Amino acid sequence: MSVKLQNEIGTIDINADVISTIAGISAIECYGLVGMASKSATDGLVQLLKRDNMNKGVKVYFEDNLIIIDLYVIVQFGTKISVVANNIRDKVRYNVENLTGQKVKKVNINIEGVRVLEV
Repeated sequence: MSVKLQNEIGTIDINADVISTIAGISAIECYGLVGMASKSATDGLVQLLKRDNMNKGVKVYFEDNLIIIDLYVIVQFGTKISVVANNIRDKVRYNVENLTGQKVKKVNINIEGVRVLEV
């Protein structure tokens, strides 16, 4: 799946993997987020992803030329989850819209776990 931008000069195809990478990088910059999560379908275990695989914690869908993003994240213990989720949603929406030129319809945040950061 991809999003197409078309003008008089030509066409630009933006792959869903590119959008998921933008969303993953934008999310990981937010305060209170420990990292992206990957959920194993077989045993239901949640795994913290390394920086190389951040886009695996992101799913991108397209609906009527609008982008829908699902993020699977692990938040830091002691932070207010609603505030962290709103910050992630705002930053991801802003960066994806700014870099791709397409509108984001929804950013769904799925909290997969809470972790205590070791000092």
